[in-house]
Amino acid sequence: MELGVQGLNAKAVLGPDHTVRLARLAEELGYTSWWVGEHVVLPSPRTPESPMASTDPILDPLAQLAFVAAVTTRIQLGTGIVILPQRNPVVLAKQVASLDVLSGGRFMLGVGAGYLEPELAAVGVDLATRGSRTDEYLDAMASLWHDEAPAFHGRHVSFEKVDAYPRPENVRIVVGGHSRAAFRRAVSRGHGWFGNGGPEDLVAHLDGLARAADEVDRPAHLGRLEINYMQLNPVRLDAPTVARYAALGVDRLIVFPLPLEDPDDVARFLEYHADLVTRRRPG
Repeated sequence: MELGVQGLNAKAVLGPDHTVRLARLAEELGYTSWWVGEHVVLPSPRTPESPMASTDPILDPLAQLAFVAAVTTRIQLGTGIVILPQRNPVVLAKQVASLDVLSGGRFMLGVGAGYLEPELAAVGVDLATRGSRTDEYLDAMASLWHDEAPAFHGRHVSFEKVDAYPRPENVRIVVGGHSRAAFRRAVSRGHGWFGNGGPEDLVAHLDGLARAADEVDRPAHLGRLEINYMQLNPVRLDAPTVARYAALGVDRLIVFPLPLEDPDDVARFLEYHADLVTRRRPG
């Protein structure tokens, strides 16, 4: 089981000096993945379902990951997650390919359908279409990345007789979410799945993924579905919980050093969890 960190593109740690310090520290400590989320805008005033206040700063994930790519050499870089229906898939395909090439093939594109209606509406997306857009956009981007003659014709995106280079080296798609649709999307279109919560939540999510595997086909080229899981309940891990996640088959255990108010506290959080998780590895 590998160790990752999430969320260090927000609040008090988003400045360039803190980003360089924490990214290099995470890599030195043995973290194998660095994940960042996305909110283009947030409801103002804050609504109950919003994860952040509208005045909480958060950087664009692709811009922040490009910066982190330049100051690290080994750590994988992931979006956890990009709200895919809010993005133009043709433009995003170019951005993803660019980041993957510049990072030396270290990029993982984590996507989700979104759930905040004010955020989706602000970029002109109907909440009711977010699922169909997510599926179409994934398929359209895959055509641009892999097909000899890219073409796609759907309800929300359509193109043909175009091409885009460079092609990405090794982009892996990670699908986030806990709904039946998200589980089915992860099985049918994702190299991995991204979820969050506590150990008992994960048991239920794994059951949902298993049911989805009985309902939809999984292309052979995707291989085994990787499990990326972010611990949120509680934020700080202990040894028995780490062992439970390993037994459940988590591939990447991801920590989130909330509340992101003090960079020194975040550094100590990273050091504590590196010792707790990496000391379990053989050798």
